[in-house]
Amino acid sequence: MFRLSGFSNILTALRIRNYRVYMVGSIFSLTGFWMQRIAIGWLTWELTGSGWWLGMVAAAEFLPSVIVGPLAGAAVDRWEPMHVIRASTALRIVVSVLLFGVTAVGFVDVGWLFAINGVLGVIASFNQPARLALLPSLVHREALTVSLALDSVVFNLALFVGPAIAGALISTGGTALTFLVTAGTFCVQLAALMMITLYVRDRDRQKKAQSLFSDMIDGLRYVARHEGIAPLLFLHAAAFIGGRGVFELMPGIAGDVFAGGAETLALLTSSIGIGAVFGGLWIAQRGVAPGYTRLAVASAAALMAALGLFLATTTLWVAVPALAISGAALIVFSICTLTLVQVSVDADMRGRVVSIYGIILRGGPAIGALGMGAASEMIGMRWIVALGVAVLFAALVGTWRRHALMESTLEKSIAPPLN
Repeated sequence: MFRLSGFSNILTALRIRNYRVYMVGSIFSLTGFWMQRIAIGWLTWELTGSGWWLGMVAAAEFLPSVIVGPLAGAAVDRWEPMHVIRASTALRIVVSVLLFGVTAVGFVDVGWLFAINGVLGVIASFNQPARLALLPSLVHREALTVSLALDSVVFNLALFVGPAIAGALISTGGTALTFLVTAGTFCVQLAALMMITLYVRDRDRQKKAQSLFSDMIDGLRYVARHEGIAPLLFLHAAAFIGGRGVFELMPGIAGDVFAGGAETLALLTSSIGIGAVFGGLWIAQRGVAPGYTRLAVASAAALMAALGLFLATTTLWVAVPALAISGAALIVFSICTLTLVQVSVDADMRGRVVSIYGIILRGGPAIGALGMGAASEMIGMRWIVALGVAVLFAALVGTWRRHALMESTLEKSIAPPLN
C-alpha cells in the first residue's frame, strides 16, 4: 500500500532545481518518444499488415543497442554525460522532422521506416547510459533511488499519455502530424537541458591508457563474474524478451486478436502505462530496504502470471486490467533491478554496467519482437504471448535457485530502514 510518509522522499528530490528542470524536459520528450513509437508501429501495420514486418521494424530500433551499447557505455565513463544527452536529443529532432517530411509527401515505405528506426536505435544507445549516469550528478546520493524511480514513472506516464495523444492525432491528422508534434516535444527537452547548471562530482576524467574497446571488454568481464549482477541481468533479459517483447507487437494483437483499430491499440498500450505509473509510484515511496532482490523476483513472477491471464482472454475488459498488472509488475522489477545494480556496482564501472542494463532494456524487446513476430505468421498473434510466458517461467526457475547468494551480494550496502 502507499504510505504518506514515503512521499516525503519524492518531494525532497523534486526540490532540487536541476532535477526538476530535467524532469520537465523528460516529460515532454518521453511523451513524444511514445507518440513516435506508436505512429511508426501503426504506419508499419497499415503499409504491410504483417506481424513479421512489425517485428522487423521494432527490431531495427532495438538491435543496434546490442552492437553499439557496450562501446557507448565505455564512452560515457570517459565523456561528460550531459554533452551526450544534448547531442542525442538534437539528432532526435532531425530524425522526427525527416519522418514528418517523407510521410507528408507520401514517400514513406516500410524500408524507410526500417532504416530510420535503425538510426533511432543508435541514438538511443548513447542517450540511455548517459541519462542513467547523469542522475547522480543531478541529485544528492540520498535521493538517487527516488530519482531513478521517478524517472521510470515519467517514462511510463508517457507510455499512457503518448499513445492516447498519438491515437487522437493519427485519427484526425494522420501520422505525419504526429511526427511533427514529436519533433516539438524534443525541442522542449533540448531547451530544458540547456537550462541546467551542472555540478560535476569529483571523478577521474583523464583518459585511460587502454583503448575504448579494452574498457568495454573489462565491463563485460566484470558483469559476467559478479555473483549478484550476472543472474539479475539474466532474469532482466528474460523479462524484456518474453514480457516487453509482447508489448512491442501490440499493434498486431490489437488488430488481429481484438479486431480493433488505433483506438483499441491506444487503450491496450495506455493500460500498460497506467499500471506502470502506479507501480513506479509505489516503489518510489517505498524506498530502498532489505528484500529488494526478493521483490525483484516476485515482480517478475507477477508479470508472468498477468501475461498468462492476457493470453487466456479475447475480451477487452479482462485484457486491459491484465495488461495494467503486467505494466506495474514490469516497472517494479525494472526499478528494483536498476537500483540493485546502482548500489552494488563499482563507481568506475557504472557507465559500462548500466549500458548493459540498457542493452537488455532495448535489445531484449527487439529479440522478443523479432522472434515472436516471425512465429506469429505460423501460430497467430494471440499465441505468441504463450512464448513470452514460457521464457519467463524458465528464467524464474533458474534464478530462484541462486536468490540467496544474489541477495547477500547485491544488498551489502542497503541498510535497514530507521524506525
